Amino acid sequence: MIRRLFIANRGEIALRIIRTARRLGLTTILGVSEADRDSLPALQAHEIAILGPPPSAQSYLSIDAVIAAARAAAADAVHPGYGFLSENAAFARAVGQAGIIFIGPAVASLEAMGDKLMARAVAVAAGLPVVPGGEAATPEEALRSAEATGYPLLIKAVAGGGGRGMRRVDRATDMPAQIDRAMAEAQAAFGDARIYVERFIARGRHVEVQVLGDGARAIHLGTRDCSIQRRFQKLVEEAPAPGLPDGRRAAIEDAAVRLAKHLGYRGAGTVEFLVDAETFDFFFLEMNARIQVEHPVTEAITGIDLIEQQLLLADGQPLGVAQEMVRLAGHAIEVRINAEDPDADFRPSPGRIARAAWPAGPGLRVDTHIASGGAIPPYYDSLLGKLIAYGPTRAIAIDRLGAALQSLHLDGVATTAPLHRRIVADPRFIAGGVDTRFLEGLAHE
Repeated sequence: MIRRLFIANRGEIALRIIRTARRLGLTTILGVSEADRDSLPALQAHEIAILGPPPSAQSYLSIDAVIAAARAAAADAVHPGYGFLSENAAFARAVGQAGIIFIGPAVASLEAMGDKLMARAVAVAAGLPVVPGGEAATPEEALRSAEATGYPLLIKAVAGGGGRGMRRVDRATDMPAQIDRAMAEAQAAFGDARIYVERFIARGRHVEVQVLGDGARAIHLGTRDCSIQRRFQKLVEEAPAPGLPDGRRAAIEDAAVRLAKHLGYRGAGTVEFLVDAETFDFFFLEMNARIQVEHPVTEAITGIDLIEQQLLLADGQPLGVAQEMVRLAGHAIEVRINAEDPDADFRPSPGRIARAAWPAGPGLRVDTHIASGGAIPPYYDSLLGKLIAYGPTRAIAIDRLGAALQSLHLDGVATTAPLHRRIVADPRFIAGGVDTRFLEGLAHE
């Protein structure tokens, strides 16, 4: 039984986990780097444990440091949040070998979904459609696969995520240079230079399905649309995905559940699909075997606390929610407020927040670890917080989000807030169903 929970993460997700854990009566121990020892999550946790110096490789990404700290704290379980070690099968295995519960799926599921080529094979075995493409163990194989797939195409890292190691290629003459860049970036980011080639769908939408499973049963909690991205990283997410025909939406949800059942999946996970914006054909992309940054929009339309579900399932409890019990009500939209300058190619903007005034009001939720005077270290992801607006209709959610963005003030660093104000006022976004190239059009207006 989980009583003492070690949180191996930082920022807003650490604070989010702490709040649910406290509500459940758990003692929280937060692993922090030296840069985060005075952060808001560190102040909210019952205890903290110093993992190491500020660089991630010496703190949040150090398996040895996290395991040693969790054992010293007599933790019953470790929650990895998202990013860092959250989908690292070696870390999950080490947690289990230390006699500690890993808040996440089984090691086998992490291994199957963490390798993008293996994930494709598993998806095919479960009966899911996949984007045409193929493995490319060498640059020569990549060129041959590209000839078969056709242009434009994407080069992707087998061990990839977050857009790293991903390159779009429009012409055969560009392939050699882009292969070299993709392999080098993949090696640097993941220690694995393997790549594969995949057809690029010109007007694609990124639609995902939240799933929960207990190893024996699996359910879905509806769709999310995450098509507004910069450099393959999400900026805006909403639930449910707008503008999908009901039959196609049901087919996508059923496919996600089918994959979870095929895996014998335990915990919370997200199955991601590429949807053709014109034909609504859909293809499996990957499965994120962890909590997602955008989980609040699903919580808003279902009333289900996904962190609580993670903890209960990891503690060995059966799935307490049946599919017929899931009720999707209203609409929710989340924008990620990052310390980045959109007018300078999203250059990171570390520093100190002189004044933080987050909006409040009906239908609004803010997940953040940043207050006035808060520091933005240069070592980590630039996410400052997430602003979520809910309404009984999508139109009301948009209105609430637009008003909230107008009242948001974060002084001292450049942020993506001005860009979000433009996005929510754009007629194409208001109409719904934009594709992944939406931001390119917005930037060139």
